[in-house]
Amino acid sequence: MKSYKQFTTSLVALALVFGITGCGKKDESVIKIGATVGPHAQVVEAVAKEAAKQGINIQVVEFSDYITPNAALSDGSIDLNSYQHQPFLDNFNDNHNSELVSIGRSILMRMGVYSNKYTTLDALPEHARIAIPNDPTNGGRGLLLLEDAGLISLKENVGFSASLKDIVTNPKNIQFVEVDAAQLPRTLDDVDAAAITMNYVMSSGLDPKKQGIYLEPKDAPLAVMVVASRAEEKNKEVFEKIVSIYHSQEINDFLNTTFKGTIEAAN
Repeated sequence: MKSYKQFTTSLVALALVFGITGCGKKDESVIKIGATVGPHAQVVEAVAKEAAKQGINIQVVEFSDYITPNAALSDGSIDLNSYQHQPFLDNFNDNHNSELVSIGRSILMRMGVYSNKYTTLDALPEHARIAIPNDPTNGGRGLLLLEDAGLISLKENVGFSASLKDIVTNPKNIQFVEVDAAQLPRTLDDVDAAAITMNYVMSSGLDPKKQGIYLEPKDAPLAVMVVASRAEEKNKEVFEKIVSIYHSQEINDFLNTTFKGTIEAAN
């Protein structure tokens, strides 16, 4: 008869064997979707609830930074992620030699021109002071937004690298004030308008329907968030079903109720 010590040693050995086997085998019945903490994770949670009605078991995996969700997707720790736009995804692939692809649009987070003083673009006066982000990416995005709004024109094909020196025409002689992106909502009492990204609109409590006088087009590359997968799995039927849930009336209603215009469906 085995001693207690021999018996417990055997149990530990069995546990290790089965533990290692269990860790190596992926549970195919659970779809792990990564998202950054906050609105992106909230949307995935809503999608998971709708997916459960169709027998799809989604586990939401939250991340606190913008790089790890793609790294986790690339190494197979998660199956999908939903938190980024296509240019960010492309940049990650270029810098990490990975093959992650978009399998569909998820939500819209549009940059906009906001004002506490005016309700239309036409009302902006001559020599209006407009604040824009002072970082290269969002600053260029802000200038493209103002060009799309018809307030300025830029050098051809300058793209998101646009800077103030790339302005070709400025009919209203707008004066630009470069400000840290996070501080832009606080400038609205001091300037005539500001170009603000949606994350800071949300955190500051601005209302796109009341203070937003112009929003990015719904197909603007930096406004459209995507659902990403590994390239070899992009055609999975269950993934197609999940993307279709993002475009469902139930999710559209959830976005309208929860975010009140700051986040929109990307149908």
